[in-house]
Amino acid sequence: MRAEDINSLESESGVIASLIHHPEFSFYSEQLLPKHFSNIDNQCIYAAICRLAERDIKQVDAYNIIEVWNSQEQLRRAAAHITVERLQELIEMSEILARHTVEEYKLLVNNVFDAARRRETYEKLRECEAKCFDRNLDNFQQAIYSSIDNVMTEFSFADDIPIFGDVIDDIWDDVIAHQDGQECGIPFKIPSLNEYVTIEPTELVVVGAPAKGGKSMFMLNEAVDLLLRGKSVMYIDSELSDRPFLCRLISHLTKIKFNDVRSGNYTETQRGLIAKCIQWIKTQKFVHMYMPVFDQQTIYTAVKKIAHQFGELDVLIVDYLKATGNSDSYATYAELGNLTDMIKNNIAGAMKIAGLAAAQLTDSGKIADSRKIVNHASTIIKFLSKTPEEIEADGVECGNKKLIVEFNRNGMQHAPGEYIDVHFNGNIIAIEEAQQHQPRTPY
Repeated sequence: MRAEDINSLESESGVIASLIHHPEFSFYSEQLLPKHFSNIDNQCIYAAICRLAERDIKQVDAYNIIEVWNSQEQLRRAAAHITVERLQELIEMSEILARHTVEEYKLLVNNVFDAARRRETYEKLRECEAKCFDRNLDNFQQAIYSSIDNVMTEFSFADDIPIFGDVIDDIWDDVIAHQDGQECGIPFKIPSLNEYVTIEPTELVVVGAPAKGGKSMFMLNEAVDLLLRGKSVMYIDSELSDRPFLCRLISHLTKIKFNDVRSGNYTETQRGLIAKCIQWIKTQKFVHMYMPVFDQQTIYTAVKKIAHQFGELDVLIVDYLKATGNSDSYATYAELGNLTDMIKNNIAGAMKIAGLAAAQLTDSGKIADSRKIVNHASTIIKFLSKTPEEIEADGVECGNKKLIVEFNRNGMQHAPGEYIDVHFNGNIIAIEEAQQHQPRTPY
């Protein structure tokens, strides 16, 4: 069996014949590319007719097709073997094969596209077969996932782009189904924060904090809250390996001091609490993946695998967004932008997963390294320590930390001077909403 034996030549001929009489039909097959045809002649003719349609030239004859070929060097060389006589013969026979309705034409297109998908998949599987024998191949599993996933991504598309009026009833029914008086999406642990933003599928919320400012503890608190709500969570961690992360997790769940959990300095009663905690963690759909250096493909492949393993992945947590350490500041800027864009669009958007990520703030309070993180995120939240003056003015009961929704595409954001009061206890990795202070006026 050869890859070229997987074809649909009759449908290819039907597509070409139909376009000769109705070049405008090509606008219904823009996802069908010349390379998807198994026959080189059909590739060249299809490309030429699509160009004619784009230029609003309705006369498809040998002269116009050749003119298109001559205007593009690559096409001219590929079609050099096709004679005028061959084109004229094809045009004369086209009346027999041509379909004259869009529906019939699209059936032919689907057949050609399906054959191309099968052909490309077969070729990629043969490549994977060769990789299986290559003992020197690093990241073998990632290479296999990448090969197959690229094919599936290329050939996944909707046949039609629906008119909004044709689907609005279904969309509104979905809106009504979620009108339960509750927040859209998954609530944050901090109730007041949900007035501004929630953790929604397809969206990416970024929480910024200074170095050693508690961003990892904030992410852990949210991860546990999500698990308590019955959600499946994948946590990609660039800072903590499994052992210290588990110690933090147990401290948070049991309220035993982190240092005591880590050192073993706990009572028999506390030992029992830890055992119950471990049993609970075992029942959760939760993955903690230590990844000190982020790689886009590794993250994407891992998320796809876990989503398949769980059946559905609700939330991806990334702690935290950072570059690989390239000394070139522009390269770092671009790298972080591309990483954030990939998480927002290729994972959260394409896979309908909610994204929650941490980022480091500079001393001046800006997102470190890359403005592009801000550009691609749905919402930016800052997690900051209160100044002594703020603690005194608000009152101790209003906590020692504050949350500021600085940028938000999906709702309100804080005005200058506004914030949500939060209490932070690093000893037991706990973040809770505090009593909210009364806004101060200049009078």
